[in-house]
Amino acid sequence: MAAILELKNVDAHYAGTQALFGVDCAVERGGVTTLLGANGAGKTTTLRAICGMVRRTGEIWFDGQRIDGKSTEDIVRMGIAHVPEGRGTFTNLTVQDNLNLAAHARRNRAEVARDEERVLGYFPRLKERLRQQAGTLSGGEQQMLAIARGLMLKPRLMLLDEPSFGLAPLVVREIFQIMQRINKEESVSIFLIEQNAALALELADDAYLIETGRVVMSGTAATLRDDDAIRRTYLGY
Repeated sequence: MAAILELKNVDAHYAGTQALFGVDCAVERGGVTTLLGANGAGKTTTLRAICGMVRRTGEIWFDGQRIDGKSTEDIVRMGIAHVPEGRGTFTNLTVQDNLNLAAHARRNRAEVARDEERVLGYFPRLKERLRQQAGTLSGGEQQMLAIARGLMLKPRLMLLDEPSFGLAPLVVREIFQIMQRINKEESVSIFLIEQNAALALELADDAYLIETGRVVMSGTAATLRDDDAIRRTYLGY
């Protein structure tokens, strides 16, 4: 299966500080890849580098085109949706307004309405709260809204940054099940950053481990999940 996303020898910098060092990784078309590592290892920076939100060098390819010279807006328009850590919802707007805002650049309103109905099929709780202010939703519902907003962009690739952060285990399990459905039913590729390594490796096909800005290990998710030494040394469970 061909990769939909490839990073080749990518460095990234914040001001005068280098955060990524020669990162190589890929996401297979229609697959789920997870990037695991400790806090500060470079996981979020990797997603920001893909989206053009930090200064970076090296090559980043999406669906056969180099995107490392493109703006964040152009990258989104190409079909990459970024769901950042902290959810990024507009808390003073309603659920429906958040979804509409994600699709504001699309001119075919009938198609947008159909997509909204389809997206809400994954999140029935949001459908019940369309006119509710996003800031009054529970943490789990806000995370669901963040993912739903990303889907309204009709992406081919979703970048998910710590979707389980701060959520109860049952809610996390529900969200991961929804993400699995989205991957299978929509053929949306997923690049997942996640502290819950065990859950991430259940969902993913492939996995990378990053330490201090360098990829130190890669393989199938099953290989990393089943290796006791890797789990104890790098994953902490």
